[in-house]
Amino acid sequence: MQSRTQTLSPHSKRLRRDETNAERKLWLHLRDRQINGAKFRRQQPIGRYIVDFFCAEYRLVIELDGGQHVDQIQADKRRTEFLNKAGYQVLRFWDNEVLTSIDAVLQRIADAMNPPHPDPLPPGARVKKIAPSPLLSPSRGEGGNKARQTSPLTLALSLKGRGNHGGKR
Repeated sequence: MQSRTQTLSPHSKRLRRDETNAERKLWLHLRDRQINGAKFRRQQPIGRYIVDFFCAEYRLVIELDGGQHVDQIQADKRRTEFLNKAGYQVLRFWDNEVLTSIDAVLQRIADAMNPPHPDPLPPGARVKKIAPSPLLSPSRGEGGNKARQTSPLTLALSLKGRGNHGGKR
């Protein structure tokens, strides 16, 4: 007997091939680790469902709902409850939201990937670490790369005392 994942796999492949305009637009922004350096997958089987987008690292599921979802509100609610019980955070967007307000959608996704703010710091406490922008990806060279963030003073100090090796005098 085949496992559920094996039976859902051909269906997942078909869904990736026959994506909607909203799925295509969102995928262009999620692929290649563009948000927080996180890897997303499309049409990923989880349990008995195939979710639109999935990030294992953040246990985040993104579902896009088109006009057909108006008739299946209860089914979507059961699906979300199942995913929540399995430990996944589910974000739902209407196709129209993705097509007309992609920046707002991407910001909500980035916000969901950031942990909630801790309790206020005690008086006199200092924060040393600066969080990177949620929409920049270290893997694409858009922040987080220490070599590119070297200050001119640090560079000058690191070159001091090296002498003139191999150059003409």
